[in-house]
Amino acid sequence: MERRTCVDCGAVYGTDDNCEAYFHQLLYWEWEYDLQAVHHLLVLCYHLQHPRLYSPETLENSKQMLVQFVEGGVTPQMMRQQMRDDVDSGKRTHKITGTVDSYGAYVHPVNWTMTVVDVVNAGHEVYYESVQKWAKSMLKSLRESGNL
Repeated sequence: MERRTCVDCGAVYGTDDNCEAYFHQLLYWEWEYDLQAVHHLLVLCYHLQHPRLYSPETLENSKQMLVQFVEGGVTPQMMRQQMRDDVDSGKRTHKITGTVDSYGAYVHPVNWTMTVVDVVNAGHEVYYESVQKWAKSMLKSLRESGNL
């Protein structure tokens, strides 16, 4: 079978797949198997590995969020409280999502050691552990690349 590689994260998948399909598979698992406890990390990891989905400002903020989640013990509830004013559309001065003209990008190339494909391939039975491992690996990759 022919394989393709994601230009953003380096994930390898079949010609009929893409990272978004794997991301949607994980979202499905969260609802099918009641696995929402790490939803914040899933969304953050996926978007950090596909930085064009974020605006430049949101990409920078998201890297710091990853540090706080992985090393600081910050919970999603704590993060929502902390970011409340920053994401309020009436107060924020930047877009959350990337656009054709303005999107997130890393200064240095990143060698991701784990991607959304790896989380899916590990299976829903170890979903929490896989997403947490993914987040830790991403933090390490961002630091090693000089982007954090």
